[in-house]
Amino acid sequence: MSIQTEPRQGTPDRRQEASGAPTLIAVALASILLPLAVTAPAVALPDLTVDLQAGVAAGQWVQNAYGVTFAACMLAAGALADRFGRRRVLAVGAVVFMTMSAVSALSTSIVVLDVARALQGIGAAGVLTSGAAILAASFEGTRRTQAFGVLGASFGAGLALGPILGGALVNLAGWRSVFWLNVLVGIVALVLMPKIKESRDPDATTVDWGGLVTFSGSLFFLALAFVEGGDAGWLTAPTLGSLGGFALFMAAFIAVELRVARPMFDLGLFRNPTFVVVVCQPFTITFGFVVLLNFLPPYFNGVGGHGDTASGALLLPLTLPVFVLPLVVGRLVAGRVSSRILLTASSLLIAVGSLWLIVLEPGQPWYETAGPLLVFGLGVGSAFGAMDNAAVSVVPVERAGMASGIFNTMRIAGESVAIASAGGFLTSLTYGSLTDSSPELAGQAKQLAGEATQGRLDQALAAVDPARRAEGLEAVTSSLTSSMHTAFIGLAVLALVGAVVTFLLVKDKELADATG
Repeated sequence: MSIQTEPRQGTPDRRQEASGAPTLIAVALASILLPLAVTAPAVALPDLTVDLQAGVAAGQWVQNAYGVTFAACMLAAGALADRFGRRRVLAVGAVVFMTMSAVSALSTSIVVLDVARALQGIGAAGVLTSGAAILAASFEGTRRTQAFGVLGASFGAGLALGPILGGALVNLAGWRSVFWLNVLVGIVALVLMPKIKESRDPDATTVDWGGLVTFSGSLFFLALAFVEGGDAGWLTAPTLGSLGGFALFMAAFIAVELRVARPMFDLGLFRNPTFVVVVCQPFTITFGFVVLLNFLPPYFNGVGGHGDTASGALLLPLTLPVFVLPLVVGRLVAGRVSSRILLTASSLLIAVGSLWLIVLEPGQPWYETAGPLLVFGLGVGSAFGAMDNAAVSVVPVERAGMASGIFNTMRIAGESVAIASAGGFLTSLTYGSLTDSSPELAGQAKQLAGEATQGRLDQALAAVDPARRAEGLEAVTSSLTSSMHTAFIGLAVLALVGAVVTFLLVKDKELADATG
């Protein structure tokens, strides 16, 4: 497809830009809810599962149900936003999200809560894809770069503040308050939504229902496969069945899209290297960030010997730049630095921070990890917002919902893959190291490796012969630390490859709207 650099249909006029502040605030408030719905409930999960008398598997689905439907419905939500209106889908998504958050807060059964979380993920997909498309249709040039900087700062705020805010709410008012918070913030966003100017794709006169169902089904089974693989094993019937379902639905999706006159998913876009690289950015930029967010706190808490609050505080050098930097970058480099250079530099910073993290050791002073975490956070923070902006700038604004849907599908799918694959990777490496270094612990090595990766080392060591607990603790600490170092090297290589590919393949002229 050709990339349009001249004024396009749907480009905002001055009157539309005058209403930009309410639009930006409404989208930002709605968007901050999405990462909060992951990070804050994670803190509340122990109290929640005890109160609702939930087992381990049912408790895990509080998070997994949200992530699976979020990823599966992303592109469908973008297509519906292009067809029926971005503001309408944003409002409907926010209402579904808030309603299901209220149901979660009122739940007296873990099954009801898990179902509510799955439906909440569907609402989140509507909010994320339509919100990004609204910004693309409401702003242009430098103003668009700044708007997407605010969007990136919203995501960063949810990620950075979620654990701290969630912990405070749980301590003050119990786990249900974490879900009520979503309702309160959502109400403010809804009040501002009528001020948003409606936009849609004028050529989207029909809905590609075949593509919508088959693609959403394929993503659902793919996300489910990673969830089941992490829980039950990669060669078990549930995991293999889910992978088979993914392959079947994906084949059906491709067949449907090749026959549709105006497909939901324009396969022709993947002939454009710039578009391919941009939508794959989550795998080179946010992949490692999600790994650190999920597995460093258990390390600090378990073998590191830190408490919950201290473990969260040790991550501040990583999370604060992701909160602050997107907005700063949007204001300082708009029109001065191309998206290609910015995204390349972001990946390089992540590579340096990842490699520097091999200094990680249990019980070390906070300042020894602050440096590498800060560099890593600067890399992620500088890319947040710029990635979303670049994704919607590669296509005509009329199809911004589709582009946002594709990009954010990759983002959420990448996060699901990161959590599942990194957990299995760390557990397997730690298990192998334990078996080799401490043959006397071979019978308990698998349990020790799994519990240590999740920060529950004390529970695992309770089953070890008291005479060998000190030796077991030292062996597990050494094995897990070595596994973390290997993971950091892998993340550095991934980010470095991303930097090289971005620099070589992304074309600045195809991202003209991203940089003004």
